[in-house]
Amino acid sequence: MTTDQNEHRPLTPVLDRVTLPSDLKNLSDRELRQLADELRAETISAVSVTGGHLGAGLGVVELTVALHAVFEAPRDKIIWDVGHQCYPHKILTGRRDRIRTLRMEGGLSGFTKRSESPYDPFGAGHSSTSISAALGFAMARELGGDPGDAVAVIGDGAMSAGMAFEALNNAGDLGKRLFVVLNDNEMSIAPPTGALSRYLTRLYAEGPFQDLKAVAKGAVGFLPQPLQEGARRAKEMLKGMTVGGTLFEELGFSYIGPVDGHNLDQLLPLLRTVRARADGPVLIHVVTRKGKGYAPAERAADKGHATAKFDVQTGAQAKAKSNAPSYTSVFAKALVDEASRDARIVAVTAAMPDGTGLNLFAERFPRRCFDVGIAEQHAVTFSAGLAAGGMKPFCALYSTFLQRGYDQIVHDVAIQRLPVRFAIDRAGLVGADGATHAGAYDIAFLSNLPGMVVMAAADEAELVHMVATAAAYDAGPIAFRYPRGEGTGVEMPEHGEVLEIGKGRVVAEGRGVAILSFGTRLAEVMRAREALLVRGIQPTIVDARFAKPLDRDLILRLACTHEALITIEEGAVGGFGSLVAQLLSDEGVFDGGLRFRQMVLPDTFIDHASPEAMYREARMSAPDIEAKVLEILGVAVAKRA
Repeated sequence: MTTDQNEHRPLTPVLDRVTLPSDLKNLSDRELRQLADELRAETISAVSVTGGHLGAGLGVVELTVALHAVFEAPRDKIIWDVGHQCYPHKILTGRRDRIRTLRMEGGLSGFTKRSESPYDPFGAGHSSTSISAALGFAMARELGGDPGDAVAVIGDGAMSAGMAFEALNNAGDLGKRLFVVLNDNEMSIAPPTGALSRYLTRLYAEGPFQDLKAVAKGAVGFLPQPLQEGARRAKEMLKGMTVGGTLFEELGFSYIGPVDGHNLDQLLPLLRTVRARADGPVLIHVVTRKGKGYAPAERAADKGHATAKFDVQTGAQAKAKSNAPSYTSVFAKALVDEASRDARIVAVTAAMPDGTGLNLFAERFPRRCFDVGIAEQHAVTFSAGLAAGGMKPFCALYSTFLQRGYDQIVHDVAIQRLPVRFAIDRAGLVGADGATHAGAYDIAFLSNLPGMVVMAAADEAELVHMVATAAAYDAGPIAFRYPRGEGTGVEMPEHGEVLEIGKGRVVAEGRGVAILSFGTRLAEVMRAREALLVRGIQPTIVDARFAKPLDRDLILRLACTHEALITIEEGAVGGFGSLVAQLLSDEGVFDGGLRFRQMVLPDTFIDHASPEAMYREARMSAPDIEAKVLEILGVAVAKRA
């Protein structure tokens, strides 16, 4: 692919003729092949500027072209599971002129988003929802709703979630026309684990093909050589799984595949045939390569899953250096340290060993680390079983993904008072991934559970102590949360100290007003305090450490010795501040005239931007904290625009 040296962008003569997917209908198959090459180059060029999810999009370039060339979006609903592979789709659907604003404040979302384009029929960000949504569209069509076909594109990693199989089972039972494209790249974010992955490998050699499948007959022979070798080895189905057909056919789908997902000579006639002839649910199994066509991504261990800005020629990423370690790495090292002294400590994650830092734990203790795939419900109950069996499980999940296992937290962990340790990464606002990945709700949904201990680290040293505290705690479930990104650069302890459950710490003594901080807003609170000292206002600052149980004695003492209290947390309403308010109300403190305010995330979904910009929008930065103190004390100031 040649490049325009003036703009350092690829030359794209065919892509330049495409404004909307309908323009693909005017292209020959030869031109569609060239379009795919140009679309791949454009995607690489754009992500080199913005950063983002690269490998997944590169793996579906030809599939994206084929789907839009054959189907008629937006009348036909193309639903991308997770949505992180949708950059090529966005380029073809009228958003090319904004593609270099991906994941930036005011720019395009890094996922599909209904409010952004009619070509995004269903928003995503979390995994394994596409088949359920597509089935909903299909049944709406049958009942007189929006017309058109529904196509779900789901990766092999996303098929490990129970929700995907619930949808397949329901779709097979209903028997209505529906298309599911299984994008099998043998890799989700981490290498896929479990029996399903092995099952898909066995399917490489399966047949025979029925009339509907005739165009794909012999597709194995067209697969790249490594996949052909895998197909030859995979002659048998999983014993007892099915009789005379595939698992998908037993669920009621017509199964077609495997097909080379990078070969438009196979994809185009196959999709045209099934679109013309299908009268029920069809599953099309395509084999792709994540990061396809960009050598640095293909060589990367995660196939270029998520990248910072990078140099197109070398693939070198431009990551800002920091003197402080990331919270994730601090957690991982602290857990390894605890596990080196306690053989009962085990770790569980759901398809995110690198993202949660458990790859470090797995290197040291491979038999004690479990990646269960994209299956958070299972991860929680599996951890509960480990705890009931006498182990000390640390269930490490992003806050946004822990939401998916909430019933299991309640029913399988909390009611049974099992000592599962929840390590909650990406707490608070996370930046470029936006609202779908915000860790806004865990304080509230965990703190209302009887017997649950909920902690938040104010800095990286406190995180080390909370890992030690969780390891030592056996009376029931315990959770600790920490944000994405780097710490504050505080001095680190050699080993974690076990904290007294339910006890906070006074960071700075003052008078008049006390600020109770829960989590890493403490750094902003201290900046606000410096500004307030200039005004002659000396607030008391407390690191609460615990939302549950609350430090009753400390809070009530502060209420008795101060005119006003302010709580601040990186979470939605209903969390730490609400618990403090409940305590003060129950104890009759408000009857005496105490002034009280809560600073929480606003009751809205905040769009992607830098974390700093998102917290400014949420009015939770140092100037906002300063203004809140002045307001509660009755000091008149000009409000921030």
